[in-house]
Amino acid sequence: MDAATIEALGKAGGAAALGLAAVGSSIGAGLAGASAIGAWKKCFAQGKAAPFILITFIGAPLSQTIYGMILMGWMVDVAKNSELAAANWATMLIGGLCGGLGMGVSAWFQGYAGAAGADALAETGQGFGNYLMTLGVIETVALFVLVFIRSSFMA
Repeated sequence: MDAATIEALGKAGGAAALGLAAVGSSIGAGLAGASAIGAWKKCFAQGKAAPFILITFIGAPLSQTIYGMILMGWMVDVAKNSELAAANWATMLIGGLCGGLGMGVSAWFQGYAGAAGADALAETGQGFGNYLMTLGVIETVALFVLVFIRSSFMA
């Protein structure tokens, strides 16, 4: 295989990492956002103050897109080094697909948990710290994916 193809395949792994992570972030933010809007509506209907802090649940899944971008940047750097790229292009391509999927699913389920947290917080006004810790545990999956995928193609 020629050097240009090897570089392109390595970069494709990076693009997949970013793209799939962003898809998950979009889905997760959409789920949490829809729930937060419903929670705010309930508050308004009951004459209660609508907690602005619900925006935290909406924004939480977006960080996985950043992790996908970081992974893509690392992969592009490796792809530009012909010696490293020749040895790692397949790992980068498959790693980008699997890594992006792992980060994306983490964001997706973070959105589900954020949706439940938004509803519960608006109804009870309590438990924000507990709900945020739950999102943090789910976030950890994406961080593990980022670090472990990176270590598979970089020394």
